[in-house]
Amino acid sequence: MSKISKLFKGSSSSSSSRPSSSSGSSSRSKHRSRSGPSPQEAINKLRETEAMLTKKQEYLESRIQQEITIAKKNGTKNKRAALQALKRKKRFEQQLIQIDGTLSTIEFQREALENATTNTEVMKNLGYAAKAIKGVHQTIDLDKIDTLMQDITEQQEIAQEISDAISQPFGDQFDEDELLAELAELEQEELEESMKYTGRLPSVPSTKLPTARPSHRSTSRKRVEDDHDMQKLATWAS
Repeated sequence: MSKISKLFKGSSSSSSSRPSSSSGSSSRSKHRSRSGPSPQEAINKLRETEAMLTKKQEYLESRIQQEITIAKKNGTKNKRAALQALKRKKRFEQQLIQIDGTLSTIEFQREALENATTNTEVMKNLGYAAKAIKGVHQTIDLDKIDTLMQDITEQQEIAQEISDAISQPFGDQFDEDELLAELAELEQEELEESMKYTGRLPSVPSTKLPTARPSHRSTSRKRVEDDHDMQKLATWAS
């Protein structure tokens, strides 16, 4: 038998050997043990335990740093004091590891309680909504719904007929095919008329074109050639 089971067994035997208190207090304690704490109360208790263990962690971490400082200070000068400081540091580190495991367990249990509380609240609200929907449906008559939908359909058809009647144009109505045929004939006539004009050649103008006057450069060049010929003739005559 483990030490924990022996402890609980001894506490239960001692509590059974004690005289019972008044009937009112016993009934209240039985009622509390039977109903148990609420989820929110349990969550608050777990948070308090987490805060206490977190403070314990901070204390142990500070003690570990102190023991390390003591061990460094003594060193080989006071070997016994240094070793004692290291032993205390090891014990504090073991306690830190145990607290980390305990905090993980508490955190897991707290999250499970919070999720259970949330799910319970969600289920409760869903039940309220289901009852509300059921109450609304009880006030609705299916025969009235069919009649209402038929009335709505009929009114929509009437509104469509009115809209079609209003949108019809007034005055004479013309056949669009006849208008298109007439437009095609007009385009054909316009094409034939343009072909008549494009088939004729342009007439020759009766007026004479003005002759171009010799330029100043060609006149001077002619004079130079004449002078050169006169010089050749004078040389030959002499």
